[in-house]
Amino acid sequence: MARDMKRNRNSSAYFFLLFSLILLFAFSTLSVEARKSQGQKMHRGQHKKHKNHKGNVTSPPRRSRIPAHAPASPPITESTIFDVLSFGAKGDGICDDSKAVAAAWEAACKVPGATMEFPSEFKFLIKPITLQGPCQPHLTLQIDGLVLAPSKVWSGPKSSLFQWINFKWLQNFTIQGSGIVDGQGSNWWTPSSPFDSMKRPKTFPDMKPTALRFYSSYNVTVRDIKIINSPNCHLKFDNSRGVRVNNITISAPETSLNTDGIHLQNSQDVEIHHSNIGCGDDCVSIQTGCSNVFVHHINCGPGHGISLGGLGKGGTVACVSNIIVDSIFMNNTLYGARIKTWQGGLGAVKNVSFSNIKVSDVKVPIMIDQYYCDKHICKNKTGAVAISGVKFDQITGTYSAQPLHLACSSSVPCSNVDLSAINLQPSLEFRGLRDALCWNSYGKSQAPLVPTSIDYCLLKGGSVLQKISRSHGKSC
Repeated sequence: MARDMKRNRNSSAYFFLLFSLILLFAFSTLSVEARKSQGQKMHRGQHKKHKNHKGNVTSPPRRSRIPAHAPASPPITESTIFDVLSFGAKGDGICDDSKAVAAAWEAACKVPGATMEFPSEFKFLIKPITLQGPCQPHLTLQIDGLVLAPSKVWSGPKSSLFQWINFKWLQNFTIQGSGIVDGQGSNWWTPSSPFDSMKRPKTFPDMKPTALRFYSSYNVTVRDIKIINSPNCHLKFDNSRGVRVNNITISAPETSLNTDGIHLQNSQDVEIHHSNIGCGDDCVSIQTGCSNVFVHHINCGPGHGISLGGLGKGGTVACVSNIIVDSIFMNNTLYGARIKTWQGGLGAVKNVSFSNIKVSDVKVPIMIDQYYCDKHICKNKTGAVAISGVKFDQITGTYSAQPLHLACSSSVPCSNVDLSAINLQPSLEFRGLRDALCWNSYGKSQAPLVPTSIDYCLLKGGSVLQKISRSHGKSC
């Protein structure tokens, strides 16, 4: 019995020793494999290289563990503000900032919803420049500072004389801000009269630049800014559509010839409203190729009023239609509501309404002139731009020369002209009695009409005239 028990103890000890050896061997094998695997990972890591954005080799980025409850970091977004000072502009009004402006524009143009900014309390001198698209949508030019044109008359290729700042091929673009755009045009004005060409210096350019010009642009807005002292037109839209001008101020001396406030040409779907315009020519000038234009709530003066034309110069075709001018105040202007065409022209002006216009000391508040001439003498020609469907309604106030002037072509009379609710009294500046002038204009009038000479202004009839108007308007 004792021998059996001893044999059992020896057997148990043997199996315990054998099991311990097996465990020791297994643990040693796993430890070796783990160290081998870690060594392989480290070996691979030594050959893994990273390059930064400049192409330089760097160490792998170190990663830190982020708790599961920690919020994710917000994505890094590209800035949409492009301050011209950040692109090298000095803003002192002396150094030329044109290159900095061009660089800021190029950068902003590529970013949707970007804003290119001229900050306040700085003066930016810019030479003639073109800022063109196409750009990403909803680009804004924020003008809060003072933007200056060169004060001296510049010369060069014609492209630099058409305009000072040219905006080209833009869509969904806005100019806004509390700043001033100063064309510094006084040196351009002195020899500007066509009758004073002999007085011009030999080096003086034949043309004068517009301050701000839009060409071939769609859905553009100009608001809040002030534009002053342009060498020529202050704000021009050419071959554009979907134009909005709101709450701007345009200012130049009455003696600054040809400095139209807003000039429209070959442009459609335009609204100009709630603005103050005083200059040396038309507050708003509407030229050939314009249609669906709405001008309202404008203070105009000094200047030449709101005009369609001159149209048809040199026998050209002029087409203007669907124009509404409403709620205007004109003070000390040369004309009020005016349509002017050259003799010998072709085309048509139709569907035009001037209404709710108050005038104060305006020389001629109502005018249609188909004998327009900017020289001392112009040759008589039989052709004319046909004018039909023109309404003058609720025109009241004072005149200093003549209440109404309708001088229509002998060969192409004006037709469907309406005169209603007109009350014009002579102003304190009036010198002598002058009745309304009416020549070859057909339509109807409706009381009240003051002075009473207006009541006899329009001729009746018009079936033949409509055929004449249609034949001249076929080219439109």
